[in-house]
Amino acid sequence: MALRDRPVFAAAAGAACIASSATLVSLAGTAPATAATFRCVYALPFLGVLMVLEDRRLGARPRRARLLAAVAGVFFAVDLVLWHHAIAAVGAGIATVIGNLQVVIVGFIAWWLLGERPSARLIAAVPFVLVGVVLISGAVGKGAYGDNPLLGVVFGAGTSIAYAGFLLVLREGSMDLRRAAGPLFDATAVAAVVCIALGPVSGGIDLVPSWPSHGWLLTLAITSQVVGWLLIAISLPRVPAALTSVVLLLQPVASVALAAAVLDERPSVIQLTGCVIVLAGVGATASRRGPTSSGDEPGQEDASSAVMAASTSRCMISSPVGQTE
Repeated sequence: MALRDRPVFAAAAGAACIASSATLVSLAGTAPATAATFRCVYALPFLGVLMVLEDRRLGARPRRARLLAAVAGVFFAVDLVLWHHAIAAVGAGIATVIGNLQVVIVGFIAWWLLGERPSARLIAAVPFVLVGVVLISGAVGKGAYGDNPLLGVVFGAGTSIAYAGFLLVLREGSMDLRRAAGPLFDATAVAAVVCIALGPVSGGIDLVPSWPSHGWLLTLAITSQVVGWLLIAISLPRVPAALTSVVLLLQPVASVALAAAVLDERPSVIQLTGCVIVLAGVGATASRRGPTSSGDEPGQEDASSAVMAASTSRCMISSPVGQTE
């Protein structure tokens, strides 16, 4: 049976693939810009083959769609570099949790730019998420994990803003649910170039990383940038948003557990409490809305709710949630 016919399984498999992303970045031991660049560069041959097959079957994509995917790639590059700095500052597990703040940010950007009023759940979740962030930052209590947990939170917040921009721009240019590899290839190619450009101002870049760094970054590219993201892109339009949000929350939870097992990361009890609060707020925010005052049918989602559900983990690539083939 095709994965398109088993979207929940595809989403869970994709979440499992990307759960190791932050741990693989840490194992590679390279500068943030180096890791961001090579996770994109190593993914391009695989994505390129898939894009060619898509174009042969469906024809060339519109110029506007490719342009928007390229612009999205700029946001994606900034997101990756900042996220990798967050990993260095506060650890792989916590950095992944902080990276999920884009769920909240997307809702307010959509309100500001698109006039889409955020749901009551989003507004109610904000204070809880902020409390969780403060606990993670190490501002409360002693023994916080990370070289600089407060700086890690700052980088994580910047990551979330850049990723929100990526989601909103790519969403505008990705209306064909039959395609996943094409938009991802364009965004990844542009992101690789921008990551190289950002290298000198983001702590330096090594364009010839040594072994075994090559192996860890190649593994990262295949498992996360190619397999994981494509699996989730396939599943998102076919799974209810509320269920998607729950399935994809497996990723940050698994990331914290994997970082503890592989990297011996030991966040403090207060930081772990903050992680739980943030994940609870993110999960509630991404859940499906009920009827609205404008007369929407029960269960119908506005655009910002759909994008927020898709962005519950660092994985939304192309397909706008809520549409079907």
